[in-house]
Amino acid sequence: MIDPKYFYDVLKKEGVDFFCGVPDSLLKEFCKYIESNNNKYNHVISANEGSAIAIASGYHLATGKIPLVYLQNSGIGNTINPLLSLADKEVYSIPLILLIGWRGEPGVKDEPQHIKQGRISQNLLNAIEIPFKIIDGNNVDTENNIKWAVSTAKAKSSPVAILVKKNSFNKIEKSFSSEINNEHLLTREKVISFIAKHMPKGNKIVSTTGMISRELYEQRDFLNQDHSSDFLTVGSMGHASQIALGISLSSPKMKIVCLDGDGSILMHMGGLTNIGTYRDINFFHIVLNNGAHDSVGGQPTLGREISFTKIAKACNYEIVVGPLINENEIEKNLIELSNIKGTRFLEIIIKKGSRKDLGRPKESPIHNKEIFVSKIKKYLEEKSRP
Repeated sequence: MIDPKYFYDVLKKEGVDFFCGVPDSLLKEFCKYIESNNNKYNHVISANEGSAIAIASGYHLATGKIPLVYLQNSGIGNTINPLLSLADKEVYSIPLILLIGWRGEPGVKDEPQHIKQGRISQNLLNAIEIPFKIIDGNNVDTENNIKWAVSTAKAKSSPVAILVKKNSFNKIEKSFSSEINNEHLLTREKVISFIAKHMPKGNKIVSTTGMISRELYEQRDFLNQDHSSDFLTVGSMGHASQIALGISLSSPKMKIVCLDGDGSILMHMGGLTNIGTYRDINFFHIVLNNGAHDSVGGQPTLGREISFTKIAKACNYEIVVGPLINENEIEKNLIELSNIKGTRFLEIIIKKGSRKDLGRPKESPIHNKEIFVSKIKKYLEEKSRP
């Protein structure tokens, strides 16, 4: 396996000293190392992968150096527009290195949302004409692959990629330089248990990707509740609020709850402006903010550095509450806001981390969709009766 420090040192030796991107579980040890050994001027955890390409391009324009952008292969889609219309050699011809975690690699067990993405990752890179190498933890080839990436990016003056297989990097023990002390806060699971207990009958929940959906699923089981009112967005990070909005627009009186995270809402924050413009939908947006990308290694987000509530107010949500940390206040507001109408926004500050034995949904995404759609269909039929 590859030592993250060694990988980093070879990059630095080859002149790569600027890093940005969206954290990935397969790259978390490397991400942990660069976060612990860089400052905010040469390492940026970006809102989304496309933004990372733009940041890296700007850095190259100013310095002439080759930057590195890290991401999960599920984020390749977010990069395609700036890769092809900004960095491509037929446009501005910007050299950069993509370090891509290869989730869903064929033959390697993974979650449903990663299977097709993993199967077509090489084809996607070929289709957008980005040359790439694959690394698998073989330390012997590491330096050669990095040298290839740097020399090819320079020679072609365009992006190249390194596709990283599972278990390529060794574990390191260094903690993040911006670790948050949050022992006094509630866990995300505790807050989700309140939501599952107190959400009025008839509410439909769209939960964002990662730990939030997994914990909602388990809380339903713990409380002997069914899963038919929940759409678990297992992939498509950052889009839960817009999925929820699309459902809400189909029947404005339907009670829709979006259960969001700070990393998710940051990724496509422009969506808040769409929600806030409506005055006749029944939309409750709950943001659980732990200041971290918890599902892929706990790397910090900017969730604790900005005010989501001020942003929601500026986007014209009718009722905005938070940020809350007190258990009684959290429970009280969850109950009160669940029983009124309009566009409501609630931010709750929570503790980072999750149970080590946290499970995953037993059913397939297709099954989840089918029971959720059936629930909505039944609601619409009942409302249409004279």
